[in-house]
Amino acid sequence: MTEFLADIHHQTFLQYALLTGLLASVACGIIGSYVVTRRITYIAGAIAHSVLGGMGAARYCQVVCQWDWFHPLLGAVLAALISALIIGIVSMKARQREDTVIGAVWAIGMAIGILFIFKTPGYNEDLMSYLFGNVLMVSSKELWLMAGLDGLIVVMGLAFYNQFLAVCFDEEFARLRGISVEFYHLVLLCLTALTVVLLVSVVGIVMVIALLTLPAATAGHFSGRLWHMMVLSTVFTVLFTSGGLVLSYGPDLPPGATTILLAGAVYLLVATLSRAVRFGRR
Repeated sequence: MTEFLADIHHQTFLQYALLTGLLASVACGIIGSYVVTRRITYIAGAIAHSVLGGMGAARYCQVVCQWDWFHPLLGAVLAALISALIIGIVSMKARQREDTVIGAVWAIGMAIGILFIFKTPGYNEDLMSYLFGNVLMVSSKELWLMAGLDGLIVVMGLAFYNQFLAVCFDEEFARLRGISVEFYHLVLLCLTALTVVLLVSVVGIVMVIALLTLPAATAGHFSGRLWHMMVLSTVFTVLFTSGGLVLSYGPDLPPGATTILLAGAVYLLVATLSRAVRFGRR
């Protein structure tokens, strides 16, 4: 820890990494609470894995087509939004089993990404970092893009708080109040998709679903209202991302994996203690 504190003052990549974790934490705290409450964790997982298709396509266009403006994170945003809309619309309009649609999007997105990576000349090390996460490689350009996404997610998530609250807890009541459940469900999926893109840079595609749900699930043990859960989840995510970065720096461990282990350990501890307290009151 002392090594990290000594280096952060003059190492720009550490400052970027810490700021990336903070930006992702705000969006994760808000949208992660919706995801856990609405129980759409597997949808978030499908979106997370499908972004590899957008990243692979963007990298291919950069190298082969010389489209330097087509950044992999931009490809991730497009792929995530398309996947969210496909899952939402097909499951609602075509009356398909949602788990089947989720599985198809999950597999197809990954397959498209692998094909594009295979056909792109050279070794795509940056795409591998997105797969497993490497917050230490975030550039200033990516940081600005993430800041814009974070601002959009926070504004939308808070602006439609009451509508999302009704949709998450009681769809029939929401319909009786005149709320378009289908529309706000799609909006929530799109915001989840953007949050997934933010978290990919922190912990990678493989583990993004854990960081999206573990802080919110931990916060749920201490809160009785959704907005309390959002605040606590944001605080927990800040602690997990910052703590994972600090703990991994000295021993030279993967920061993404360290962050998830920290989040998982805290969640299991809180869940165990909460269960023990409830059992002791009986």
